[in-house]
Amino acid sequence: MKRTRPPSRTRSRSRSRSLNVRALLALAVMAASVAIALTMPVRLGLDLRGGTQIVLETQSTETTKADREATDRTVEVLRGRIDALGVAEPTIVRSGENRVVVELPGVQDPKKAADVLGRTAQLTVHSVLGPAENPADAGEGRTEAAEDGERVLPDESGQSLRLKAATLTGQDVKGADARFDQQNGAGWTVTVDFKDSGSDRWAKVTGEAACNPAGDAKRRVAIVLDDKIISSPQVDPSVSCGAGITGGSTQITGSFDDAEARELALLIKGGALPVPVETIEQRTIGATLGDEAINAGAWAAVIGTALTALFIIVVYRLMGALATVALLCYGLISYAALAAVGATLTLPGLAGFVLAIGMAVDANVLVFERAREEQAARTRPSTRSALTAGFRSAFSAIADSNITTLIAAALLFFLASGPVKGFGVTLGIGVLASMVSALVITRVLAEFAASRPAVFRRPGITGISTTGPVRDALLRRNPFLMARPRRWLAASLIVMVVAGSGILVRGLNFGIEFTGGRLIEYSTANQVDPDRARDALADAGFPRAVVQSSGDGDLTVRTEELTDDEAATVTEAVAELGGETEKVRDELIGPSLGEELRRDALIALGLALAAQLAYLAVRFRLLFGTAAVSALAHDVVILVGVFAWLGKPIDGVFLAALLTVIGYSVNDSVVLFDRVRELLGKERKAPFARLTNDAILQTLPRTVNTGMGAVLILASLAILADDSLTDFALALLIGVGVGTYSSVFTASPLAIELHDRGTGSRSTRRKGGKGQGAGRTGKTDKQVPASRTERQEAL
Repeated sequence: MKRTRPPSRTRSRSRSRSLNVRALLALAVMAASVAIALTMPVRLGLDLRGGTQIVLETQSTETTKADREATDRTVEVLRGRIDALGVAEPTIVRSGENRVVVELPGVQDPKKAADVLGRTAQLTVHSVLGPAENPADAGEGRTEAAEDGERVLPDESGQSLRLKAATLTGQDVKGADARFDQQNGAGWTVTVDFKDSGSDRWAKVTGEAACNPAGDAKRRVAIVLDDKIISSPQVDPSVSCGAGITGGSTQITGSFDDAEARELALLIKGGALPVPVETIEQRTIGATLGDEAINAGAWAAVIGTALTALFIIVVYRLMGALATVALLCYGLISYAALAAVGATLTLPGLAGFVLAIGMAVDANVLVFERAREEQAARTRPSTRSALTAGFRSAFSAIADSNITTLIAAALLFFLASGPVKGFGVTLGIGVLASMVSALVITRVLAEFAASRPAVFRRPGITGISTTGPVRDALLRRNPFLMARPRRWLAASLIVMVVAGSGILVRGLNFGIEFTGGRLIEYSTANQVDPDRARDALADAGFPRAVVQSSGDGDLTVRTEELTDDEAATVTEAVAELGGETEKVRDELIGPSLGEELRRDALIALGLALAAQLAYLAVRFRLLFGTAAVSALAHDVVILVGVFAWLGKPIDGVFLAALLTVIGYSVNDSVVLFDRVRELLGKERKAPFARLTNDAILQTLPRTVNTGMGAVLILASLAILADDSLTDFALALLIGVGVGTYSSVFTASPLAIELHDRGTGSRSTRRKGGKGQGAGRTGKTDKQVPASRTERQEAL
């Protein structure tokens, strides 16, 4: 007779196999992260380390004057080129009427960067009329266009060609990519894609060339970049006369290496400069923040992280200690990922990175709270089986909240530019790393510890054997918070109107990044320490002045717009420190966050919210998505309004905080609505208001514990860090508080109202006020809410 294995032994082996696979995956991720962290340093931003400053001057042409408008357009084209170069978090501002100041952090080859930025990149496509009758015209540099647009230029081999007037220009180009053509042996090439109108003209010019015999110079098409023929191929014999090459793309071939092909592609794709530019100077600049500010921020980060870890250990004991180890692994994984993708780390980015560690606690808290529910709901509880059920139950909430955040991060990365694009990179890396930390590393450590005999005999040390004081208090009182949802909506509306009125009454205090200001450069007899200059200017009434060392001992001061008397006060403050002082430069500067960058950021943010709404509508219901996004708008208005009332600056640091708050708010609402969806699947006939109320009570312990983890870090930043980070921490403290409130008392009541309007069931809400739903309790029989599984699993 064939013996069969007991089901418990089969399940035990299956769990052991799964644990081994997760352990190997965790070890592989950690090994790769350690290797990257040791070999690839993270690039530091202008505020932490400084970088290279390049000053460009726009030049007038016969057709275009290098005025302020042309220089502003030049700034936007340069921004696109810098993004394509892979330089993150640059500063680009117009200085005066016709100068552009570009500051690049951590550039390995400043000269190459200056060459790429300075090229005009005027791309044109010409029909070839034949060889030049007087080759000396091209050899002597006589490339000027004739009255009919004809010109003479040497081709790649040096032969002079007469070219017809340009048929296509860079305005007809949709995109360009560098590719390696291994199949035809052409090496590195650049593929150019044309717009619809350009596609038709490309077919026309190649169709006309195809009417000439093979080998004739007239069968060639010349592609010219900045008055130089970079490619002049013959039209293939397979192309018939008049038909031309259709499809809207062409391939530029030549003796390109990898770097040259990529550089050419980014110049073509980035577009031509509206006017030529000339590099005036190039120098090294110091950090915009002093050593004291950086050290204060670092200490605040360390203390805040330690307090968060201590809080998690106190609440969840052994499991909290293991989660702390997993969070340290999360920090290493995130750092390695930032280094691997070449991201630039700025001080607000560092603060956001530390805050993300606090927010990464959320996934662990979700799992542990569900494990507590599962442990208390079983007749013969087992810590490991409760943990397994907790991970399974919490997975949908973790996945949905992280996917919505990843959607926003992806759209910010692909559609925005500048610091908003950089924030998308940091946000995406943080989300992916937190999922690996919680779902792989924490699970491996927790299940391994729970399977130890010593832990099995003492379940109290795990921290999940009891439901916790917050949940116990809610179970005893069982408040029906959603009995009158309209009252909560009215309260939310009043708070939003009061806060939002600050925008109309006080207005927004935009920082230098948005408004521009004044740049003054000093040469002093004695070298001035930037830290001392910052303190002196703060005492003189300019606390937001940006001070940097510049070149060989010079000092640069960047402030908001100044009157002549205020500028004199700044000069006096610098002269007191440096002795004899001379102004090297005194110019008005434009905003570093220009109109196009702001527009792109708003478009990306709007599409991100629409995409999140669509995802939530598919995963949940449309009313849940509408409620979550409405609560998000409520949070944004309140945060911006409070900053308006306080007169705080709306600058790049605030922008980073606002984007973080948006992610936090959506995350809270998703966790709550995930529980509502689960309860709806169990009790379809229960009143919707009662189910929503039960979901609030069941997820409130998670909300409190996650919020405390974030508040501890933010309070450390607000108290110990530099002034700029104090505003950052203040914005996030407001955002965390408002986001927690809105997920419970704005999103939930709104979802109830939308549901009642759709079903016309308002009277059932008050009838369900007592003794109904998954969260009810009796005097003698205490029940734990929402256990997804009730069967006992053997250890």
